[in-house]
Amino acid sequence: MLTTLGKQGVAKTDMRQDVKRGSHFFLVTSVILLALTLVGFGDNLITDVGQPSNSDPKFIVHGLFCGLWMLLLVAQAMLIGKGNVRLHRKFGVAGLVVAAGVTLSTVWIFIAVWKGWADMNPEVRANRILLPSFSLFVTLAWLNRRRSDWHKRLIYCATLFMLGPVLSRSFDPLLVPLLIGWSEMQIEAMFLPWFFGVWGAFFVGLAAYDWSHAKRFHPVTGGAVVWFGTIWGISILS
Repeated sequence: MLTTLGKQGVAKTDMRQDVKRGSHFFLVTSVILLALTLVGFGDNLITDVGQPSNSDPKFIVHGLFCGLWMLLLVAQAMLIGKGNVRLHRKFGVAGLVVAAGVTLSTVWIFIAVWKGWADMNPEVRANRILLPSFSLFVTLAWLNRRRSDWHKRLIYCATLFMLGPVLSRSFDPLLVPLLIGWSEMQIEAMFLPWFFGVWGAFFVGLAAYDWSHAKRFHPVTGGAVVWFGTIWGISILS
C-alpha cells in the first residue's frame, strides 16, 4: 500500500516536471504570438476604431474569441512556468470553449464571404483548410491532456495554424516602416518572405526545442510541419 502511494507520488512529481520542462520556450513564443496579434489588429483596437468591421457582429465575435485564445495561451504558459498545474487544467476547460468559439465564428465569416474555390487566392484557400486543422489539433490536445509532451505541442501547432491573418495584418505596421525609400513594387516583393519566413520560424523554433531536449523531433512537430506544407501545396497547386 505504501509502495503504491509512493509510486503515485513519484508519478505526479515526474508529470509536473515534464509539464514544466520547456515552459520558457512556450511562454516566450506565446507572448510573441500575442504581440503580433495586437500589432496586426491594432488599427481595430486603437488607430481606426471607426472602420466598418468594428461594427460588424461576425468580425467582433471572431476577434474577441481569437484575442481570448491568444491571452489564454500566454496565461496557460505562465501557470505552467509557476508549476500551477491544477489551475492550468481548470483554465483548459475555458480554452476548449474559446477554441469552439474561434471555430464557429470563423465558419460564420467563411460562409458570409464565401467565393468559389477557383476564385480564391492561395492564402484564402489555405485558411479554409487551416481552420479545421486548428480545431482538430485542439481536440487532439484535449484527448492527450495527460500526455504533456503531446498536449503542449498540439496546442502550440493549433495556434500556428491560425496565424495567417495575423502575419498578413502585421506586415504593414512592422516591416513597411523599415523600408523607407523602397518602391511599392519592392515592398510588395518582401511580403511573401516575411509571411512564410516568420511563420516557418515558429515551426523551426519548435523543432529546435525538440532537438535540444531529446535529440529527436517529436511526432507532433513532424506531423504538423508535413501537414502545413501539404495544405500550402494543395492551396497553391489546385
